Amino acid sequence: MKLRVLHLPKWYPNRYDNQDGDFVARHVAAIAPHTTAAVLFATVARGPLPSLIDCEAALTGSTPTLRYYYRARITGLAPLDKLLKLGLYFWCLGRGYRQLVRYWGGHPQLVHVHVLLRTGLFAWWLRLIRGLPYLITEHWTLYLPERASNIGRIRRLLTGRVVRHAVGLHTVSASLRDAMARLGFVHPHTAVIANVVDTDVFRPAEWPRTAGQLLVVAAFHDAVKNISGVLRVVAQLHSCYPHMRLRIAGYGPDEAVLQQLAAQLGLLENGIVTFLGKLAHDEVAREMQQAAALVSFSRAETFGCVFLEARATGCVVIGPATGGVPELFQPPNTFGLLVRPDDEVAFGAALMAVLDGSCTYDPAVLRADAEARCSYPNVSAQFAALYAAVLPGVPSRTGPTAF
Repeated sequence: MKLRVLHLPKWYPNRYDNQDGDFVARHVAAIAPHTTAAVLFATVARGPLPSLIDCEAALTGSTPTLRYYYRARITGLAPLDKLLKLGLYFWCLGRGYRQLVRYWGGHPQLVHVHVLLRTGLFAWWLRLIRGLPYLITEHWTLYLPERASNIGRIRRLLTGRVVRHAVGLHTVSASLRDAMARLGFVHPHTAVIANVVDTDVFRPAEWPRTAGQLLVVAAFHDAVKNISGVLRVVAQLHSCYPHMRLRIAGYGPDEAVLQQLAAQLGLLENGIVTFLGKLAHDEVAREMQQAAALVSFSRAETFGCVFLEARATGCVVIGPATGGVPELFQPPNTFGLLVRPDDEVAFGAALMAVLDGSCTYDPAVLRADAEARCSYPNVSAQFAALYAAVLPGVPSRTGPTAF
C-alpha cells in the first residue's frame, strides 16, 4: 500500500492566480506516483466571498485537493482582522484535515509542509495530538542574507521549534540550506532536491533563435527582481545595438511603475521593450526557444526555475551570482554568465557578450544538464529516496538519499 501523504503548501495555484506556487504543484506532481497524496491549502480571498469562508473541493482527481478561501476584511478594523484571519486560516486547515481523513478512511502517515511558517505550525500541532511525522520543504528567499533582517523575533523562535521537530528538512538549494543554518534553523536530516522543470514543454525548437532578442521572465516585485536595473542597462546600450529587443513576461504589483520607467527611458515608443504580460508555460517556452538569452538581474534567488527552463530549451542565461543560482552553473560547462546583483557595468558587459555573438556554448549540453537536475523522473526518484530515509519502514526505489 502506498504511503498516505498530506501536502500543506503556503503557496499553491488557486482561483485568483493559477501560477502562484506552481513550483510547489510540480513537486507534488513529482511525488504523487510514489504515494497516495492529497493537498490542503488555505489563503485569504482577493475578492468578495458569499460567506466567511469558501471551499473548492476537487476530490476525484489523482491528487485530491481542498482549497479554502477566507475573507480579507471581517470587521474593518485592521489589527483585529489580522488576528481573526490567522484564526480562520487554522480553522480552515482543521476543517479540511477532518474532511480528508473521512475521504481516506484514516489519517495520513506523513505531512509534507511546503514553505513555512503557518503550515509548519499546523503540522507541529498534528504531531503533538496525533503523533504524525512531518517533513519540511523550503523555497523562500526570506531566509537569504539579503532579506533575513525581515524575520522577527517570534517568527525566528517558532521557526526553529518547527524545524527541530520535523523528521527532515528539504531545501531547493544548498545556499538556502546554509542560510537557514546560519539563522539557527538546523536539522540533522537535510536534503537538497531541485525544483521541477517540465522538460517535455521546455525543449529545444527546430527554428533558429532571433539575434539580439533578450527575454526577462519574472514576477514584478522590483525590490527583489530589479527589472528596473535591466531597463536602465538596455537604455544605455540600445544605441550601440540597434537590433537589440527586450521582451518582458510577468505580472505583479510593480507592473505600472516598470512600464512608466520604460516609457521615460524611451524604450516603448521605438519597440525596444515589449511587455508581454502573464504567459502560460507553453508560451514562456516558445519565448525561450526564440530568445538569444534569458536575462535576470535579481537581488535574491533561492533557486530560479526560469534559469533551468531556459537551459532545457538550449538557451543561454545571464543571471545573478547570488543565492542558489551559482549552483545551477556548476560544473562550468553548464553555460551561464553570472554577475553580482546591482553591478550594472558587469550586467551590461554580459549583455554585450551575447549581442556581439562572442559567447559560445553547446545547446545540447544545456539541455542534458537541465534534464539531469530537474526532470520529473529524476526529482521523483530523489523524493522517494528522501521519504524512505526519514520514515523507517518506507521502501526506497533508488536507495538512500545523501544527507
